[in-house]
Amino acid sequence: MVRASTIAWVKRMELGVLAWGDGGWGDELARGAMVTIAIASAAYVVGSVLGILFAAMKLSGSSTLRSLATAYTTAMRGMPEMLVIYIVFFGGGSLGTWIATNVLGVRGHVDLPSFAVGVVCIALSVAAYACEVIRGAVLAVPHGQIEAAQAVGMTSLQRNRLVVAPQAFRLALPGMTNVWQFTVKDTALVSIIGVTEVMRSASIASNATKQPFTFYLAALAIFIVIAYLSQRLFTRLQQSADRGVRWGA
Repeated sequence: MVRASTIAWVKRMELGVLAWGDGGWGDELARGAMVTIAIASAAYVVGSVLGILFAAMKLSGSSTLRSLATAYTTAMRGMPEMLVIYIVFFGGGSLGTWIATNVLGVRGHVDLPSFAVGVVCIALSVAAYACEVIRGAVLAVPHGQIEAAQAVGMTSLQRNRLVVAPQAFRLALPGMTNVWQFTVKDTALVSIIGVTEVMRSASIASNATKQPFTFYLAALAIFIVIAYLSQRLFTRLQQSADRGVRWGA
């Protein structure tokens, strides 16, 4: 009887710390989840745009552009994301302080906004991976269709917009789904520069309540929910993009 009541009391305590409002940390975790989604979404969009740019450079006829894009993607894929965050956050702050002091004549240390730095750093990594996914998708478009577009008199812009881009989008979706998933996971790294996302919210709550297992388990549940809902969304996008495609034709 005592053992059963003790277990029930522990369960109430654990659920109590996850409650909404002043009595629990549920609202803090929810705000952290919103910050995680915001950072991941912004970084994914910015990184995808940069990825398209670097893919175009790799597919261009200029050896200089190809070399620059290859050097960037190789360096970023081989560099730990945490190191990128440290370099941009501390290096950018030092550079900003130097410019403010020596160019603008303003004394004082320049602190970069942590949220913006987190978005930029993750976007830089996203761009390197998205570049290869998009490049592979463009190369997978049947060359015969491009030749057919040329034969009917389409310009290069028309071919890319009407023939290459729609098919490359469909072919790139599976790879870009994986890029999104690791983008969400990488948001946990921005806690080291003070951004209060899911992991930092869980860390603060666990330190305050001395219940790390409860809050890190809650953080795990949040990431699983985000991953599941994201997968559902990308699956629907893939089904829509594949509509009308004749497999095995």
